[in-house]
Amino acid sequence: MARTETGWMWVSKLVTGYFREGPGYTCWRSGGTTDWLLTYTVKGLGRYGHSLGDHICRPGQLVLLRPQTLHDYGVEATQQYWEFVWAHFHPRPDWLQLLAWSEEAPGLMTLDLASSPYRAKIAQRFIEAHEHATLSGPRSDDLAMNALEEVLLWSAIATPGAHAALDPRVTLAMNHCCRNLSEDITLRSLAAICDISPSRLSYLFLNQVGLPPMRWLEHQRMARAKDLLEVTIEPVHVIAEQVGFHDAFYFSARFRKALGKSPRAWRTAAHAGRSTRTPSP
Repeated sequence: MARTETGWMWVSKLVTGYFREGPGYTCWRSGGTTDWLLTYTVKGLGRYGHSLGDHICRPGQLVLLRPQTLHDYGVEATQQYWEFVWAHFHPRPDWLQLLAWSEEAPGLMTLDLASSPYRAKIAQRFIEAHEHATLSGPRSDDLAMNALEEVLLWSAIATPGAHAALDPRVTLAMNHCCRNLSEDITLRSLAAICDISPSRLSYLFLNQVGLPPMRWLEHQRMARAKDLLEVTIEPVHVIAEQVGFHDAFYFSARFRKALGKSPRAWRTAAHAGRSTRTPSP
């Protein structure tokens, strides 16, 4: 059986799966996806193709693909099956340091946990992330993201030398954005703060974060807006101003595109979910 896809795939936060695939299983996305992809091999052998050749996925190995990296993977040609758990996700801002793994090929990173004492813990957390992500209970998405964050944290502890540091100029730009979400920020102004050219800053972001600077900034603005809608009663137009949108209609359009609901619908759903989780007196 072959599964072949082209183009980009977008997920709002986290999509997971646990597959046991037989001979002939392949996946091809020439432009990659707009999110990150993490896989963990449980049994069998998988294969990732890249510009420098092939990487064979053995039990106990994690493979991480940056956004917009070619997807060319499947069951290794001599094997009967590949059993693996996977997650497509958009990382929280503070995860980026955890995702700065050393590259085996452009956009493709690996961690070998086969002999690590943390292997069982990491595998279990990954499976828990999948289990939470496929449920519809209260806070399932948040529990899934927390479990996936544990996967990344324990991986960093297990293989501390495999994580490269972010360029300090990227960190400076990210911190400036997060502290000034309500301000007008352009690529040129952000580059000036970092004392580099706009093109260089864009290159560093794409290479280390996986997104252009302004797209990353919009992700942070939408994440902040989502939180404000859930925990405050501020009008939508006020929240729009607080996250850097002076036009509430444009903010609503961008919010809907990013999260699949209007700001008001998001707030209504969040409050309804909270009320069902609160025991009646």
